[in-house]
Amino acid sequence: MSTNTPNAPLPKVENMRVAIVAAEWNGNVTSRLAEGAMAVFKEQGFADDQVDRFDVPGAVELTFAASQLIEASLYDAVIVFGCVIRGGTPHFDYVCQSVTQGVTSLNADCDIPVIFGVLTVDTEQDALDRCGGPFGHKGREAAEAAIKMVAFTRRVKDL
Repeated sequence: MSTNTPNAPLPKVENMRVAIVAAEWNGNVTSRLAEGAMAVFKEQGFADDQVDRFDVPGAVELTFAASQLIEASLYDAVIVFGCVIRGGTPHFDYVCQSVTQGVTSLNADCDIPVIFGVLTVDTEQDALDRCGGPFGHKGREAAEAAIKMVAFTRRVKDL
C-alpha cells in the first residue's frame, strides 16, 4: 500500500539552505530518513553547501537542536528526524509528546518551518516500511515539505 502523495512538481526555490537534524537513537532508521531527504535535495539541484546535517542523541533533543539552528539565522528550514518505537513502558508516550509539542511550539513561534520527520511506530519494521517500503519514504516527503514550505513562506513575505 502506498501513501497519497501529491504529484505536483516541487516549486523552484533559489538560495535555500536547510538543516537536517537526525537522532542517533534508532540510527538505522533515522539515517535512512536523512539519506532520502538528501536524495531529494540533490535531485532538485541543491549544492552540497545548501544542506547541513547534524546529529543529536535522541528524539527529545531534536527540539533543542532545531531551536539553536533557528537562532543561528542560517537556514530557511529545519527538518528533524527521529524514530520512537513503542516499548512496554510509558516512555514512548512521554518522548512522543515531548518532541511533538516541542516542534509544534517552534512552528508557532518561529519564522522558519520545522518539518516533523519523527516516526512513532509500534515496531522497527513499521519504521523501515516508511523508509522506502510499502508506506513511502518519509525522509523524501520531509524534504519535499521543506521546499514547499520555504516557497510558501517567501510567497507570504512578498504579499
